[in-house]
Amino acid sequence: MEQMKFKKFKVTLFIALIIAGSAVLTGCWGDNNSGSKNDMNNADKNMNIVSQKTTYMADNDTMVGYLFYDKNSNEAKPGIIVIHEWWGNNSYAQKRAEMLAELGYTVLAADMYGNGLTVETPQEAQKNAEEVYSDPELLKLRMMAAHQTLAKSDKVDKDKIAAVGYCFGGTVGLAAANMEVPVKPVISFHGGLHGFSASPAIKNTPLLICNGEADKFISVEDKERFKKQMDSIGANYDFIEYEDATHAFTNWNSTQTGRKFNMPIAYNEEADKKSWEDMKEFLAKNFPPYSD
Repeated sequence: MEQMKFKKFKVTLFIALIIAGSAVLTGCWGDNNSGSKNDMNNADKNMNIVSQKTTYMADNDTMVGYLFYDKNSNEAKPGIIVIHEWWGNNSYAQKRAEMLAELGYTVLAADMYGNGLTVETPQEAQKNAEEVYSDPELLKLRMMAAHQTLAKSDKVDKDKIAAVGYCFGGTVGLAAANMEVPVKPVISFHGGLHGFSASPAIKNTPLLICNGEADKFISVEDKERFKKQMDSIGANYDFIEYEDATHAFTNWNSTQTGRKFNMPIAYNEEADKKSWEDMKEFLAKNFPPYSD
C-alpha cells in the first residue's frame, strides 16, 4: 500500500523537486566549512552533550551521521533529524544538531550524500544535490534510513521523530513529509519553495517555514503558491518571514561566503536569533520537551 501511494505522488513530486532544486541550488550558499559557534540557547548545566559518529546504510550506500545526546540522561527523548545544506554534513549542520540536543532532544545530523561527503565548491554541491533532487525514491530511501537509525537508539522515543532542515535540507524535509516519511513536525529554514505540490500525506504534519523576506531565490509567487498548496489540503503550517533577511540568513559565515561567490546572501543575527526562538516556541507547542 505504501509503495502504491508513493507511485501516485511520484510524478508531481519529481517535477516539484526538480523545480525547487533549481531555486535552492543557486541559492544555498551558506558556509561550507563553518566552525563558528553561536550559542543562542541556555543549556541545562546538568547536561553533558556528546557527539557520536554513526555509520548506517541506505540500501547499498554507506551514510555517515553524527548523533548528539545528553550523556547524563538515561531518558528516551524525542528525536530530531537535522538535514544539512548542499555542502554536506559539515560542522555547521553538526553545530545545529548540538544546539538542538541542548534543548532536550536526541539529534542525528544525517547524511544525504553518502560516505560523509562534504564539498568545497558550488559545482560539487550542485552535482550532489541534483542527484538527490532528481530521484525522489533516493531522497525517501535516505531519509527513511536516517529515521530508522535514529529510532534504533535507546536515547530516542522511536515514536517521536521530527526533522529540521537548512536550505537544501529544508526542501528535503518538506519533500520527505510529502512522501510519508514519519517525521512530525518538520521545520525548514530558508528552504526552497518553488513548484512545491502538497500531497495529502503532509496534511497532519505540523510545519514551520522560516523564510527571509529579502531572499532573492524565493519569489512572491513561490510563497503565494506554497501557501495555496498548504491551504488546499488543510495543512497545519506556520509561515514566518524575517525582515531584511536574505537566503542562508541563519548561517553565521554566509556573508563571507556570499562575497566569495558574489551571491546575494548574508548572515542576519537578528533574524537568526528570532527564528531560533520561533522554532523553540513551535517545538514547545508541537514537539515537547525542550529546556530553557
